[in-house]
Amino acid sequence: MIAEILSVGTELLMGQIANTDAQYLSRRLQELGVTLYRQTTVGDNPARVKAALGEALARADIVIATGGLGPTEDDLTKEMVGEFFGLDMVLDEASLAHIEAFMRRVGHPMAENNRKQAYFPRGAVVLPNRIGTAPGCIVEAEGKAVAVLPGPPWELKDMFDRALAPYLARRSGAHLESRFFRVFGIGESRLETMLKDLFHSGNPSLALYCGPGEVMVRATARAKDAAEAASMLAPLEAELRRRLGSAIYGTGADNSVENVVVERLRARGERVSVAESLTGGLVAARLVGIPGASNVLDEAHVTYADGAKRRVLGVRQETLDRFTAVSERCAREMAEGVRRISDADWGVATTGYAGPDGGADGTPVGTVYIAVAGAAGTEVEECHFRGERDFIRTLAASWALNKLRLALER
Repeated sequence: MIAEILSVGTELLMGQIANTDAQYLSRRLQELGVTLYRQTTVGDNPARVKAALGEALARADIVIATGGLGPTEDDLTKEMVGEFFGLDMVLDEASLAHIEAFMRRVGHPMAENNRKQAYFPRGAVVLPNRIGTAPGCIVEAEGKAVAVLPGPPWELKDMFDRALAPYLARRSGAHLESRFFRVFGIGESRLETMLKDLFHSGNPSLALYCGPGEVMVRATARAKDAAEAASMLAPLEAELRRRLGSAIYGTGADNSVENVVVERLRARGERVSVAESLTGGLVAARLVGIPGASNVLDEAHVTYADGAKRRVLGVRQETLDRFTAVSERCAREMAEGVRRISDADWGVATTGYAGPDGGADGTPVGTVYIAVAGAAGTEVEECHFRGERDFIRTLAASWALNKLRLALER
């Protein structure tokens, strides 16, 4: 099955908001084994929406349109779908009742134009909206299908997972199952070389998705049922783990290295404290973003200035004078210092040059030292990252979390 995404909204076209809907749909379609070749973004213009719809349907089996389901005059996605297929708009009483009940529940009077949201092309399958006032729909005509979903991401995700994903699975006529392996510390090109022969094995298939500092490997099997898919994926997973070893830090499309760190610390009954310089709190923030972080995170310090490193963490002035704050010695003393003052099981530290300038001694931008201190001693890694300032800081935080993850796995 070939799909296309049609994102409707002038605010998307003008760059006023990020198109997270298309990002989410792309990932979910890949998980379902639905082929996606193109995405199109068009403003709230009826003629251009209709034209874009026609172009997409000429190439794809199904078009997933997002946005344009609101109550205002420029919300015309459903209307353009109906007009394209020559279908008049009819009132869906169940949707109208839902919208009226929603307005009563939130304490707002229902405006007359909200009724517009309860009209759909004749024969459409209505997709109820459990969160907002904009139901979606699926229109099937001329051997093609158009699914129209609301623009707000939380509404779109719920509707896709609950209603559209099962529809796509039935329409594809096969059971598709994917497993995701999160790989850290191996670049995309090197990873492709390591797995090159597996990309040509047919079914199951492999795909790589690159992110900051890591790559996600997706293995997908097309089978008659879940049991057959599992038996097909098992040997491939075993081979991936044999070749990649500890570089695989977790599974699942929504997993993260910080999530794995929190889980490992919790399982060991241990706690960590963090001392950050160039990352400015990014390591701690990512840990705090995981539910249950309060069970494993003791404290965090952003010791940006040399004086703060000395006063808070106990970094020696001799170290700063002789080796500078961006050095293996300073990172070591930062990690050991934060572990000591907090009495945590682990201390993690980051220091480096994120840019725009490097060190006065010629040390280049992107030079980063990451230290992890534990009961068995302290390990320091020297890293050399490339990119813009924020990218280097993001990579440094990810590398620090992964270094702690590796220490926890020993």
